[in-house]
This record gives sequence, C-alpha cells and structure tokens, in this order.
Amino acid sequence: MKNKFLKRYPGKRAFITGGGSGLGRAFALALAADQWTIGITDIKEEGLVETSKLAESAGGKAYMYLFDVSDKHAYKNAFDDFIFKTGGLDLLINNAGVGDGGFFGEYELEHWDWITGVNLMATVYGSHFATPVMKKQGSGHIISIASAAGFANLPNMSMYNTTKAAVISLMETLHAELHGHGVNVSVACPTFFRSNIMQHRKGDKDTVLLADAIVQGAKYLPEDIAVHILTEAGKGKFYILPSIQSKFTFHFKRFFPKFFLRYKAKHFSVNNGREWLIKMLEM
Repeated sequence: MKNKFLKRYPGKRAFITGGGSGLGRAFALALAADQWTIGITDIKEEGLVETSKLAESAGGKAYMYLFDVSDKHAYKNAFDDFIFKTGGLDLLINNAGVGDGGFFGEYELEHWDWITGVNLMATVYGSHFATPVMKKQGSGHIISIASAAGFANLPNMSMYNTTKAAVISLMETLHAELHGHGVNVSVACPTFFRSNIMQHRKGDKDTVLLADAIVQGAKYLPEDIAVHILTEAGKGKFYILPSIQSKFTFHFKRFFPKFFLRYKAKHFSVNNGREWLIKMLEM
C-alpha cells in the first residue's frame, strides 16, 4: 500500500480493533506490508494469533491484545501498553463491530446494550484514549468504520443503524475539534462486503440469516475495502464511501430527503418489505 500515510507518519504506529479477521485483518496486513508496528485487538485468540503471524510475515511488527472492546478498563490497559511500547500513535482504526437485525420493540433491550457497547462505545473509548496522545504529538489520524446503514437507516436494522449513525456524528464532531491540532479524522461508510460481522447475532433469526447470506455473497472483499479506505484517508478525505451504492445513497438522501423517507416507508409496508429489503441489501 503506497499512499501519503508513509510520508505523513514515519513512526508507522497503528492500533486496530477487531483485527482477528475480516476488515481488521486486511488493514493490519496492508500496513504490515509497509513495515508498520500494529496493535491488534480481538475477542478470539485464534484469529488474533493468526493475524499477528501474517502481519509479521508481511514485514510488520505486531502486538496482540485479547479483550472485549466494550470493556473500557480492558481497553485502556491494552492501549496504554501499546503506547508504552511504541512511544506514540499515528493511526487509530476503530474497526470492531457486530451486526444484527429485528423489529424495533421486539429486539431485546439487553441486546441494545451489547451492540451499542461494541459498535459505538468502543469507538468512543478508542477515540477518547487516542485524542490526547495525538494532540500532544501534533499529529495522527483516526479512522472509524461506520456504515452506509448510518445514513440509509433501512427497516429491521434499527439497532445497527443507530450505532453507526452515532459513529458518523462522533467523527464529524472530532473532525472539527481536532482540525487545529494536526490530527486528521475519517469515517468510512461501506455497504455490504464479505465479512463475519453477523457471527455474534442475537436478533430475529430470519432477518439475520438473510443479512448474513447477502454479506457472504457480496462482491467486495475486505482487502479491497481496506486499501480503498487507507488510500482515501491518506488523501485527507473525511467521508469515505467505498462503493457506487454508498455514494449514490449518501447523495440521494442528502438532496432528496423527503422523497427518500417516503420511498422507504411505502415499499416497506408491502410484505414487511422483505423483497425490497433484499434488493436494498444487495446494493
């Protein structure tokens, strides 16, 4: 991966959550190919070890951290250890995330606590710990992985939509706050790509099985998405929309918000929108 990160951050120190598989692993390997030192977190030891070995084989240096990113105390311990070992931080990638589905009002409240902890609060924790380090350095970059779901807000996905919309909002806020401190911020909003994001699902069985099938059949690979995001972030882009579908949805809603809302409501009212939802998810 040859992009402007190399010249801007010669220290080459990155901390990546959810690095044991999928997009997180793709980020780690892309950076390792340019000899970055990487802190990799995950809740599964097997995937963490495999990513670490692959990263070091690719030319990088890896530190492994096995913990749940929704645990702020465990997160701080891991983050502080990485900073102690490397002396600073050039890139934080808030990547860890889980997907789920189901109707609002039927989705259990304790499941809301779970998905909010992983998708939103882990992003808050990572950004909270990284911000003072980067401000003191006068440099750094925070990339958070949100989703097109954060602005499309499709039915049957309220829990996922809400957490990703909040991530976008947080990053927009940090973009303004950190601009004068030499710290860059980006938020990536992909549509579906192949991943295991639904592996911990807790919601409606039919909805999550449908979503998982579409994820596994998506045409985009994690490696493609990772390289695109890093390249665009290296150019200083804030909104990173990795596919034609995410770009179209973003701009269509922005310029035609009333029509967008009416369209969703109208089509979802027929058969609970199952056929329409399949079509939208396949974008």
